[in-house]
Amino acid sequence: MQHPHRRAGAPLARTFHRGAAWLLAASLAFCLSACGGKPQNWQLENVEGHLPDLSFSLTSDSGTPMSAQDLKGKIAIVYFGYTHCPDICPETMAKLSQALAKSAASAQDMRIVFISVDPTRDTPAAMHAYVDAFDARHAIGLTGTPSEIETIAKRYRVAYQADQPEGTGSYEVSHSSGIYIFDRDGKARLLANGNATVDQLAHDLQQLAQPS
Repeated sequence: MQHPHRRAGAPLARTFHRGAAWLLAASLAFCLSACGGKPQNWQLENVEGHLPDLSFSLTSDSGTPMSAQDLKGKIAIVYFGYTHCPDICPETMAKLSQALAKSAASAQDMRIVFISVDPTRDTPAAMHAYVDAFDARHAIGLTGTPSEIETIAKRYRVAYQADQPEGTGSYEVSHSSGIYIFDRDGKARLLANGNATVDQLAHDLQQLAQPS
């Protein structure tokens, strides 16, 4: 069985390739614009000025409407996944929780924002149970209608695609696995891939939390 996060479906592959090319271009643009300036000690990819501000209108895991305005003043660590994910999502959520634990006092100003790409199954109650299992203090689950999820996914070039349901109704969802980090003003600052370590995440989160 192919890994759900690496399935070679042509439409999804093209989306991934376009997203990778776009991120590479953004990275090169940043390097050129920063040439000659004081280098910043980031261990993740600095995407400041190259990704849109945090913006969404979804339903929180408490069942109430939530928008990006509700996260003003907090560092938002946004990850797109789904509660039935067999491996990558729980691994990433555990890694983010560990990074916040290493960030100590700074973590009070940070929130892990887990956005579902499987809104059919990911009800607010399911999201609540899922995020609480990883970090009840700092994690928020967000879901919505398929069109609402599609809108925010397109905003950040997130690719996802559900498999055809089996006879049991079970299915998996292929999705990209970037971690988007926004500052207290909702500005996109950093992008991490699935290979980022807990130490790298904690380092950059602590640095971002420091007064400018």
